[in-house]
Amino acid sequence: MKNKIQDLAAKIYNDVVGYRHHIHSNPELSYQEFQTSAFIKEKLNLWGIEFVEMANTGVVGLIKGAIPSDKVIALRADMDALPIQEANDKPYRSKNEGVMHACGHDVHSSSLLGTAYILNQLKDEFAGTIKLVFQPAEEVLPGGASIMIKEGVLENPKPQAMVGQHVMPLIETGKVGFRSGIYMASTDELYVTVHGKGGHGAQPHQNIDPVLITAHIIVALQQIVSRNADPRLPSVLSFGKVNANGATNIIPNQVKLEGTFRTLNEEWRAEAHKLMKKMAEGIAESMGGSCDFDIHNGYPFLINEEKLTANAREFAEDYLGTENVIDLDIWMAAEDFAYYSQVTDACFYRLGTGNAAKGTTYSVHTPNFDIDEDALKTSTGLMAYIALKQLGN
Repeated sequence: MKNKIQDLAAKIYNDVVGYRHHIHSNPELSYQEFQTSAFIKEKLNLWGIEFVEMANTGVVGLIKGAIPSDKVIALRADMDALPIQEANDKPYRSKNEGVMHACGHDVHSSSLLGTAYILNQLKDEFAGTIKLVFQPAEEVLPGGASIMIKEGVLENPKPQAMVGQHVMPLIETGKVGFRSGIYMASTDELYVTVHGKGGHGAQPHQNIDPVLITAHIIVALQQIVSRNADPRLPSVLSFGKVNANGATNIIPNQVKLEGTFRTLNEEWRAEAHKLMKKMAEGIAESMGGSCDFDIHNGYPFLINEEKLTANAREFAEDYLGTENVIDLDIWMAAEDFAYYSQVTDACFYRLGTGNAAKGTTYSVHTPNFDIDEDALKTSTGLMAYIALKQLGN
């Protein structure tokens, strides 16, 4: 079976590169993946793979092995792009101004298409059912995964496990990374408006300065992490946007502040929300102003089920060689795949795409991000192998 998968992966490789180029050239923002969805459905139709539409632009395919079995495994790829202007000068660069596949979702979708081709070719030889989940809107709250779950992606048939992969330019091409247990952080968006009384900068005694209040709030809130969080529990509080909109001699009436809070424990997450809100409002009031502290709850933390992940790692070592499978550390970024991990056994692993000689070590979410496409030789066959082995084949 492994040899057959490897042969099929080699056969479909050039096509998968073409799929990736097409999707990369035509990126679409979250909840707008209409062309991408149509392209995926075209390929599934070509191969005779049945599918349904979900979450408006999502596509869920189904491949049933010919050997009877009630086992089901789901494989997930996300489809949306980011509002970034691409800086790469490649033939397949984005045709849509200000939109770019800067997080590798073009890789995930094209890889899952390749995996679908492989599995469909082998359906007469394996037992079980495989769900192909092409998911929209990973990048924007509330996250396409949460919508697809509500619409029943984990039912009819119900998978016993969900597996996903994600590009990682920090890992050398040809290698993959795994971590059992808690892997990625929850993420919440913070929107704060500090109200004061504006006026002339030369007459601060006649004003209530929301800029100064905001400065105190930013500094003081760091105590939530340094003095309230268990030091053994990773937590991140960062503010990336401050908008006072005054001038050198104008104190504005209000200041808007935006940031993110991330951690790996749901109880502490809820407690931190209360502490941040209470502290910010108290500081503003004590300085004569007021504060609106709005928290938009984002994705939960992502947990890789230990047995499933241990199995997947073992299968990867068998498929790629032990030397090409590495350990991952906790990653404080967030992923809406976490929603799946909260309701079913899940495994989310990293696909190495980095190659310094080819200039593919730029981070995701940057204008220069690109991949070493040799990674597509790994991505399709490995996921097919993990799926079939997990089903007991």
